Formats: sequence, structure tokens, C-alpha cells
Amino acid sequence: MPVAPRPHFRWALHTRGLSLGERTLLVGVINVTPDSFSDGGKFSSATEAVDHALKLLEEGADILDIGGESTRPGMRPPISVQEELDRVLPVMEGILQGRPEAILSIDTYKAETAKAAVRAGAEIVNDVSGFLWDPAMAAACAELKCGVILMHTRGRSSEWRTQAPLPHEEVVPLVLRELKQRTEAAISAGVEPTAIVLDPGFGFGKVLDENYPLLAHFDELHTLGYPLLAGVSRKAFLGRRLAQIYGHDVPTDQRGNATVAAVAAAVLAGAHLVRVHDVVAAREAVAIADAIRNG
Repeated sequence: MPVAPRPHFRWALHTRGLSLGERTLLVGVINVTPDSFSDGGKFSSATEAVDHALKLLEEGADILDIGGESTRPGMRPPISVQEELDRVLPVMEGILQGRPEAILSIDTYKAETAKAAVRAGAEIVNDVSGFLWDPAMAAACAELKCGVILMHTRGRSSEWRTQAPLPHEEVVPLVLRELKQRTEAAISAGVEPTAIVLDPGFGFGKVLDENYPLLAHFDELHTLGYPLLAGVSRKAFLGRRLAQIYGHDVPTDQRGNATVAAVAAAVLAGAHLVRVHDVVAAREAVAIADAIRNG
């Protein structure tokens, strides 16, 4: 079985650093939203979200990624910065009270939200737009001197259902080209290269089976020269494939086995981090995949 080489990096966060490459790190998802595609509305109070977050840490999450606004496909107005902060800051505070050493990431594309979250203890800003949707974000992250995750997104979520399809052979070249542009723009704004992790954005402007070329050729992303994150957990392209087996839609919370397969494939292709909802299953998957890598 071919296994892609995985280079080692030291990821510079806001107040500390993380070694990437020796083993796969787990990023646990905390969506404090009413409408996220997988677990929207599941945590109706900050207390419930904090309890879930602490549980994910106990299960082995290395980082918690906390989001207050859904980017699922569809037409919805963006929420205000204040509403976003009202959702995420109490959760961050509760987590850090229980586990002061926890590494938190704020999942936002808004510069003002990023600033407030880092002041409140976040080490990382995870911007699904790769600094495209808020022109102030790149400079804000440079000033904050935090870790950043730059995701590739093709258009906005309101456009995904009507975008022209991508020929499969064009998916990877497009992601490579545009992620290179996003990293160059971030560095030009003052973000340190050692602060950057790249995410090809499974499902973000890539429709269903368009995601499989991206996973099959994930190793080509190493040519960009940065650590890589894969966010394949419970995504619609997995559900679409399962529906072809069972003849009906498969709900997001029943895509666990498919997620494990996709996570293992990403790790074998060289992902440094995987963003997941089910930490226990992912921890087992990456333990085996890492063992294969070491073999």
C-alpha cells in the first residue's frame, strides 16, 4: 500500500506551539449553532456545549474547534458579530475553566469575532473562506499572532447548489492554485508562514463526487509546503455514496463508518490533522493509520 510521506512542522499558535507530523492530531467539532449540517441545535445551552467539549477532550481530542455560525448550503443571512460572540464566548470560557490547558480554535470568517475569541483564549483562527469573506481578517490574524487554518472555498454557501459542476480532473489543480494564492495573500498581510495550516475544504464548493478526486490525490497538496488538515467527517459526499448502497438517504449521524474510512485515507495520504465529530472512532482510525504509516 503506498503511503504518502508526511513532513514534520512546528505550528506556531497564539501562546504556544504544536508539533505536527509525528502523529495525527484530532480536532473535535463544537457547533454552537441552530442549523449546522450535522449537529445544529444539539447543544441548546452553553452548559450542554461545554459538557460535550470536555467529553471530547476526555476522549482524546487535541484541539476543539468552536463555531457559532453555520456554513451549510442554502440561503440565509449572516449573523452579526455580537450574536456569534454571544454563542461562542460562554462556551470558550466554560471549557477553559474546566481545562485551562485546552487548545481552542475559533471557526469564523469575521475579523472582529476572531479578535474577541483570541483575547478570550483561542489559540487558532479557522477561516473557512481562507481570508476571502472579510478583507480585515488577514491583517487581524497577523496582529493577533495566532495559528490560522486557511480553507479552500469555491464561492459562498448560498451559491453551492447552483454552481456549475467541476470536471473531476480540474478539482485538485483548482484547489492547489487557489490555496497557493490564499497563503501568499496571508503572508503578504503579515501572517507568519509557521502559523499556517491548509484545508482543501471538502464539501465547500465541491459537489458530492467532486470530493473523491480531492481525497484520492490529497498527497499532492504537500507540494504547497504547509501542514494539512482534512475535514471529511459526516460530509454529504459520504452520504451520497452510502445512499447508492442502501437506496435511501443516510442521516449525518449514521455516516460514522464512512467517516472512519475517509479519515484513514486522508491520514495515509499525509493529513496532519483531522476535524471530526466522533472523537472515539476517529482516534481508533488514526491509531491504525498512523501505525501503517510507521510500518
